[in-house]
Amino acid sequence: MSEAVVRYGYCPVMLVGVNGLAGCLVVTGAPGWWLFLLLGLAIAISFGAERRVPYVKDWNLSQGDGLRDTLHALVNEAANFGTLLLLPFLISVLAIEGVWPRDWHFLLQVLFAILVLDVGVTLVHYASHRVEFLWRFHAVHHSVKRMYGFNGLMKHPVHQAIEMLAGTAPLVLMGIPPSVALVLVFTVAVQLLLQHSNVDYRVGLLRYVLAVNEVHRFHHQKEPTLGDVNFGLFTTLVDHLLRTFHYESRGERFSSEELGIGAEPQYPVEYAQQLLEPFRRRTGGEGRQDAELAPG
Repeated sequence: MSEAVVRYGYCPVMLVGVNGLAGCLVVTGAPGWWLFLLLGLAIAISFGAERRVPYVKDWNLSQGDGLRDTLHALVNEAANFGTLLLLPFLISVLAIEGVWPRDWHFLLQVLFAILVLDVGVTLVHYASHRVEFLWRFHAVHHSVKRMYGFNGLMKHPVHQAIEMLAGTAPLVLMGIPPSVALVLVFTVAVQLLLQHSNVDYRVGLLRYVLAVNEVHRFHHQKEPTLGDVNFGLFTTLVDHLLRTFHYESRGERFSSEELGIGAEPQYPVEYAQQLLEPFRRRTGGEGRQDAELAPG
């Protein structure tokens, strides 16, 4: 397969093809385990594209982080899909009758859910760079020294729970159908793969609207004065409103030396240590932006 096909076809295949197939599986009532197979296929596509058209070749090489990142991905995705089991009960107790637009086409319902979740998650992400308690847990995600697909799934479970609560609570109150929620959780996993991918893919002017890796790399710069930008999960809409959107054409590519946590270059790298680190850290009540603890 030519590099041009991967460079320009990777994002549409993931965003439209893989997510669209997930929606079809759910609508047609296919067994749930098919979605796990499809997610595995998405990961395989992502890793294959990273090797065919890498943004930085060295980022395809393990830095002793493969097992750790796999554990983060397995735990966090299991938690996301496991939460769906509670959804019918939560909706029956908390939902406001008649608010969810059930008469809309299924695709429009999914897109609406994505936008609502995007706002909630983005605002928590923004706050996590300013509130010390949130930053303690979010720092795990920013400790990476290379960007590839699994980095998006590398989050402390506590921070992921807070983000997802902020994004899904409005949807639960509106009575989101479980089928829409299932596709939504799947699209989040695919988006995290896209956003942190080491694929040198291109989306043109859509980078000003979609929160793709081309703009998200700026967010992972280790210096807070540089990386305090581009907080969006699916889109950059909230970033434009907050005036935190940033993109510039660089003459050189990002390197591992530019990533990480500037003030904490020795941040723990082992999975168990990363789970415990937020409970050990004390920074005097300052957030990342004020204490300059974080990378962006």
